[in-house]
Amino acid sequence: MTCIEARGLRKVFGSTIALDGVDLRVDEGRILGLIGPNGAGKTTALNAIVGLTPYEGTLNVLGRDPWRQREELMRDVSFIADVAVLPRWIRVSQLLEYVAGVHPRFDRAKAEGFLSKTSIKVGSKVRELSKGMVTQLHLALVMAMDVKLLILDEPTLGLDILYRKQFYDSLLNDYFDGSRTIVVTTHEVEEVEHVLTDVK
Repeated sequence: MTCIEARGLRKVFGSTIALDGVDLRVDEGRILGLIGPNGAGKTTALNAIVGLTPYEGTLNVLGRDPWRQREELMRDVSFIADVAVLPRWIRVSQLLEYVAGVHPRFDRAKAEGFLSKTSIKVGSKVRELSKGMVTQLHLALVMAMDVKLLILDEPTLGLDILYRKQFYDSLLNDYFDGSRTIVVTTHEVEEVEHVLTDVK
C-alpha cells in the first residue's frame, strides 16, 4: 500500500522555487532518505507532507490530504524537525507525563524502556542534558508512539559520530519493524545509507 504519493508538488516562497514539480511515491514499510544539500527543498517537502505548509500539486499521505486533514493525519504521524526544541526547564519525567496526556498512542513504559538504554535520568531537566542526550530523548518519545509514519528532518545535525551511530542503530533495531514507514532527510549520505531502503 502507498504511504506517500506526490505528483507535481510545487512550493514557491516569493521568487524562490523551493519545490518544482516533485513526484514521489513511498510504499508502506520503507525507509526513505531524502538526500541533498542545504536549500534543496527537503524540509519544505516534509512540511508539506505533515500539513505545515500549503502547496501546489497533489499530495496524499496515508490516504489523506495533509493540508486539509492535518489533525486526523497527525494521529498516525510523528515528526522530529531539525529545529525541534523541548522546554529546557522541564524534567524528563514531566515530559513523559505530558506526552502521555496529549498523544493517545504514546506508550510511556516503552519510552522509559528506550531511555533505560541511555544515560538519561528521568529526574533530569532538559537543560542538564547534552545535545546528543536531547536527541536520544526525542527519539525515545517518538519511538514510543504507535504511528504509521515517522518523519525525521536532519535528526542528527550537530551530533558527534557516536551519538549519530547510536541514533540510527536504535531507529533500525528498536523501532523499525517492516510495517512502519520512515522518511529521513540529511546531507550526510554516508551516515544513513546502511539503514535506507530507498533514496530520492
